[in-house]
Amino acid sequence: MKAKSKFLNQPLDFWANVKFISQRVGYTERKSSIIKVPTIKEIVSVYDKQGLNSSKIYSKNNETAFGNLLIEYFQYRANFLNDYVRPNLLDKNKAKALYNKLCREYKPNCPLPLNKQKGDKKAKAYFTCIINILIEANLKKFNCDYDPHELTAFTKNGFPIRSLSRRADGAFPNVIDPIAIWEIKEYYYTTTFGSRVADGIYETMLDGYELAEARHHLNREINHYLMVDDYYTWWTCGRSYLCRICDMLHMGLLTEALFGQEVVERVPQLVRKWIKQLKH
Repeated sequence: MKAKSKFLNQPLDFWANVKFISQRVGYTERKSSIIKVPTIKEIVSVYDKQGLNSSKIYSKNNETAFGNLLIEYFQYRANFLNDYVRPNLLDKNKAKALYNKLCREYKPNCPLPLNKQKGDKKAKAYFTCIINILIEANLKKFNCDYDPHELTAFTKNGFPIRSLSRRADGAFPNVIDPIAIWEIKEYYYTTTFGSRVADGIYETMLDGYELAEARHHLNREINHYLMVDDYYTWWTCGRSYLCRICDMLHMGLLTEALFGQEVVERVPQLVRKWIKQLKH
């Protein structure tokens, strides 16, 4: 998922209203599993109940340009998540089948880590393995750090001038002056949408803010990706957080978000882009 240009570079008050309205009106329809599109009537009602001024959204019995843009964004977000993201999300059985298929096809030498589960749930971290295999298959002669154990740093004239607060899940070509870093959130064995999953979204936002400042200071392209999977975790339990990922992307805190089996087509394209960027 790449951001729609129309909604990029919107002022912070636009995103303040997106988040406020989403929380108060609701992210999803109560009697179904689809993402909700608030109506102007619902929005004005919420503002009135809170004693807030809704005139920037609805004035003189008409939606304002700001109000129309809000509704257009909510419609876009709902359509994209309902129609594109939902069918791309895998469960553990589908992820395992895809992992086995890619292993047969590529015979990978890249790291194929285990998940952090115990007992019967202990298995390969299927989504991470899938991503690693696809990256390795398209790397050619270039290096990649599939599992950095140190903080990402950016340098100028060989001197570190920025360092992220958290370790990334992967970096190309390495964690010193990377062209791309990515985070992977796979939760095939969770039974609820717990605080650990929610915290992962807020951590990604922190990385996004730090990278935005680094880009501005260094005048350098730094790609930042979030890749997530598991239908039950993200759709059955966590649809509101999919909305927040969409918001985060359009706030400019992510270069791109990838969902489930979307990585099969998109990761090879991204690797080729990184290599081209590295050569220049």
